[in-house]
Amino acid sequence: MPTRPEAIPVLDTLDALEAWRNDQPGPVNFVPTMGNLHAGHLALVEHAAGEAAVIASIFVNPAQFGPGEDYERYPRTLAEDLQALASVGCDAVWAPDVATMYPLPEQSRYSVLPPAALAECLCGAHRPGHFDGVCNVVMRLFWQVRPQRAVFGEKDYQQLVILRRMVEEFSIPVTIDALPTVREADGLAMSSRNRYLTESERAIAPGLYRVLGTLAEAARERDPGTFEALRLSGMERLDALGFKPEYVEFRNAENLGPPDGKNDRIFAAARLGSARLIDNVAVTRQSCL
Repeated sequence: MPTRPEAIPVLDTLDALEAWRNDQPGPVNFVPTMGNLHAGHLALVEHAAGEAAVIASIFVNPAQFGPGEDYERYPRTLAEDLQALASVGCDAVWAPDVATMYPLPEQSRYSVLPPAALAECLCGAHRPGHFDGVCNVVMRLFWQVRPQRAVFGEKDYQQLVILRRMVEEFSIPVTIDALPTVREADGLAMSSRNRYLTESERAIAPGLYRVLGTLAEAARERDPGTFEALRLSGMERLDALGFKPEYVEFRNAENLGPPDGKNDRIFAAARLGSARLIDNVAVTRQSCL
């Protein structure tokens, strides 16, 4: 097992988590992750730090990976992650195994199902059941950790909308904070899956953000009824750059419904080699985040 920095406790049983949680004199803030951390994750931890204790989770959740996806090869870099978290003031790490998170067989578990209107569009249309898995693990994490605040990034914007609805629907006593997407110098959204890119693919990858930025700028001057032509042009531009686009969509930022010209975003997912890249850009000034 990799050497763990002494500065940050790693909790891997529910009893250890409960003992740590009960030792905290004040509120706790929480950053859920699947590990293989980058500067975007660390920005979430830095945001969470302050007067509250901060705990991050590292758990590669099998329930949100579909058949043929990258669960087995998803990068697991615990030693490096612990060092990075310790450097930005994280106070503890919750790192359960699958049996701790899911003690019962799948057919015997309770399940949280997000509404189809939120979960079956955009990425959900291409990854059936993905957001079911996200909701089930985050619901468990929230009740295990019992944080005052949880911090997420806007890169996974559909996930953010779904989890905010879940917290509201189930009256979970946690406030969700959202931070803008952290990007590389050339605009590529930081992601653990960027390491799947070859050198030549990495040179192409920032084109996704550039295309979305161009479309968002054009959409600001247009009626939403004309967005379809922009959407199709975005698909064509990505294809010409060497991507295999799955979707380019304009959606309302609050409910992921049709754009209304007041609070919209443009979303895209595209494959580049073995990597699946997602990104989104605000079209109009938003009020929900």
